[in-house]
Amino acid sequence: MTKLAAQLWHCRRNGGAIDIPADGGPADVEAALEIQREAVALSGLDSVGFKVGSTSAEAQKVLGTTEPGASPVLVDYFFESPAEIPIDPAHEPAVEGEFALRLARDLPPRDEEYRFNDVWDAVDAVAGAIEVVGSRFAGGLAGKGRLLTTADFGANIALAVGPWTTDWKSFDLAAHEVSVSLDGNLREEGIGARALGHPIIVLQWLANKQSQTGRGLLAGEIISTGTCTGLLDVAPGDFVVADFGMLGQVEIRFSR
Repeated sequence: MTKLAAQLWHCRRNGGAIDIPADGGPADVEAALEIQREAVALSGLDSVGFKVGSTSAEAQKVLGTTEPGASPVLVDYFFESPAEIPIDPAHEPAVEGEFALRLARDLPPRDEEYRFNDVWDAVDAVAGAIEVVGSRFAGGLAGKGRLLTTADFGANIALAVGPWTTDWKSFDLAAHEVSVSLDGNLREEGIGARALGHPIIVLQWLANKQSQTGRGLLAGEIISTGTCTGLLDVAPGDFVVADFGMLGQVEIRFSR
């Protein structure tokens, strides 16, 4: 699988797409995660945290999966709004409006599962975010399934965040509205509950997954929650704004 990891990193760095391997790719989640880890190692880049994906029914339907997945967010692909982000049409890029959560303290590995309140108390700030997603496998995201998507950096192209809010506990994140506009035209709307019922539940899911691996999560890491708005296709030259109301806006202009 080392060859597949190298191909995925090459396409992420240089553009282009590859065909699904003749053997179908990774046979199980652990094999998919090993390819992901190899591809991340080949990048030589540090991570700023994790993206969680497939947290909405719509996103799961597009991918052909029934469960979330996660991948590190590499530092060279992390941006603060307003951002200019290069994309390759071969990856069939799309954007999602979602939340980003910043950890104030570690969530280390432990025998007991993390509960909602455990991870709620660990978050020191929330921001609006746009994740740019796509596939380094030819044909885009549709039907790629959990295993190929996990191997392929969790389908992450980039993550952009807006201003951080530290008094976030005064907001009802599950009911919080998000809208996404493309070139000034409203295209997508949603609420935080589309991500596993609550953005904090996404963090709870990730904390327990990373606890099982023996890694845990670290203070200062940023976690994106998966789409609250659905996927909106984008191309070089497009200008996208995600509006999170009192949590501010996220702006991206795309280049080739």
